[in-house]
Amino acid sequence: MASIALRAPAPLPARRQSPLASLLAPIALLGLWQLASVSGVFPPQVLVPPSEVGATLWSLAQTGELQRHVADSMTRLALGFAIGAVAGLAFGAAIALSRIAEALFAPFFFAVWQVPVIAFVPMLVIFLGIDEQFKIVIVILAAFFPVALAAFDAIRSVPRAWFEVARVYRTRLPDLIWRILVPATLPAVVTGLRVALTRAWVVLIAAELLAADSGIGQMMEMGRQMFRIDVVLAGVVVSGVIGFALDRGAKAIERRASRWRAA
Repeated sequence: MASIALRAPAPLPARRQSPLASLLAPIALLGLWQLASVSGVFPPQVLVPPSEVGATLWSLAQTGELQRHVADSMTRLALGFAIGAVAGLAFGAAIALSRIAEALFAPFFFAVWQVPVIAFVPMLVIFLGIDEQFKIVIVILAAFFPVALAAFDAIRSVPRAWFEVARVYRTRLPDLIWRILVPATLPAVVTGLRVALTRAWVVLIAAELLAADSGIGQMMEMGRQMFRIDVVLAGVVVSGVIGFALDRGAKAIERRASRWRAA
């Protein structure tokens, strides 16, 4: 009996999503928002139309208030994220490479990792007040834990045989880091950085809502206190757009890191 050769089905071509398709949901949401605001179901003090929110954004931009709040929030995010990411990378690498460091610090780290960062706000306010130190420290904490965990998992996933070969050839520590650890762990670490960045942004806005004297969150809180729902929704729109842009930029870097490793 003649044998029949079985062929694997040809892979389906990758679907390209049209840029217009990604705009359908926001446009539909704006349409429903507009209909709900003009229908009279909700009082105008509770649900303002998107056109009024747009006018409020334009007014805040004209006075420079919007730029000031955005600049304050972004400065806190950049400084806090940089410190938290560097500290997280160093700590995660330390407990992954050193058994002594893991025994001393890993149990406490994994226990504190389960606590929501926003739960530290009351204690930080007591010790630091609502000055800049408080906002920066809360961002540091939000960035530290995801980056440390990503670095720890990425280094632990490197095959032990690679380290044995490096030890046999007496590879120097700088060469071990740049030729083995960095290429092997870069995609996972970049993913951890992306998660930490978006998490830090959300935590920062929440902290500014609770205790701050400037920033996007504080602008929203002042709008709530003055019953300016348009200002509150303007802050929601701005924080959402910035968060989306941060995530998209981090994803682009993540894709480049993955291609660099494959190359």
